[in-house]
Amino acid sequence: MPVVRPTNRRTWFRRPPTPTGVAAATIAIAVLLAGCSGQPGPSRASGGASSAPPPAPSVFYLDPANPAEAEAQRRAARGEATAAQTLRAIGSRPSAKWLTGGDPRDEVDAFLGQAAIAGQTPVLVAHNLPQRDCGRRGGGGAGTSTQYQAWIRQVAAGIAGRPVVVVLEPGALPDAVAGCVVDPAARLALLRDAVAVLASTATARIYLDAGHPEWIRDVEALAAALRQAGVAQADGFALNVANFVYTADNVDYGHRISDALGGDSTFVIDTSRNGNGPHPSERVDGAPSWCNPPGRAIGEDPTAEPGLPRVDALLWIKFPGESDGACRPGEPPSGEFWPAYAISLVRS
Repeated sequence: MPVVRPTNRRTWFRRPPTPTGVAAATIAIAVLLAGCSGQPGPSRASGGASSAPPPAPSVFYLDPANPAEAEAQRRAARGEATAAQTLRAIGSRPSAKWLTGGDPRDEVDAFLGQAAIAGQTPVLVAHNLPQRDCGRRGGGGAGTSTQYQAWIRQVAAGIAGRPVVVVLEPGALPDAVAGCVVDPAARLALLRDAVAVLASTATARIYLDAGHPEWIRDVEALAAALRQAGVAQADGFALNVANFVYTADNVDYGHRISDALGGDSTFVIDTSRNGNGPHPSERVDGAPSWCNPPGRAIGEDPTAEPGLPRVDALLWIKFPGESDGACRPGEPPSGEFWPAYAISLVRS
């Protein structure tokens, strides 16, 4: 029986309920206690305190236990009000949850349950394919294809018929196109299986990662790989995950990919760290410029209404302030929250 996919691409994302009366007051207090209504950080242009209002409740789930908010609370307790406010520019905005191994069923179930209580749509990133880092900083990934297939089925089991956005395997498909993996055809087959498994939930909105404009220049080859990976059964593709390329450049690139796929495919863009675009150099202080480059900035807020043709959403997929890897002396390992870098992203 064919999977029924959502037909209204613009309004499928769950909107927060509009509470009234006592319920509204109760929710407002809960939001304040969770740190969800903190003021945005200092203006990147002036470096001074911002008088902008707090962000509106988002359609996407904001985990109140995120590391930027936790660090903001620690700084506030030490009397570091400016640093706390700066960190809340990140901690008050929704980001994706990354799944990188282990037994994901209970983790996914708990996360989606919290999002359901908040009346918001959670965003997950599945990042556990064998050879997932393909020579880049970091390691991990499932040991075998069979292990990965079992793992992605546990992710689907945790979804259990609830709304969720899933960004599928950052870097996996571009690496296959670039020939970085040993068996590109097997890699694409694994992705196709993962799309089918997630689509079988009938509630997961699936976006296959397709890299960014500065990675794969051959759009036709990328589109061919997307077809082999099952993009027709997904909801589209994702661009700029954990990268820094300007939104406008990603939109142009996404249109070229979509055109190569027939013109109907839509996409999402990671805007978490693209406010100043990519670093102009290929290497910075002896390390690749994709790894913790200085002078970068947070980008546009996550939104399900970006007002851009064929763009379903702008998302914060990479959590701003999480390290890309220990690329230079003193830099934390991949995935560790780095408060100094987080603050620099807001103040740049």
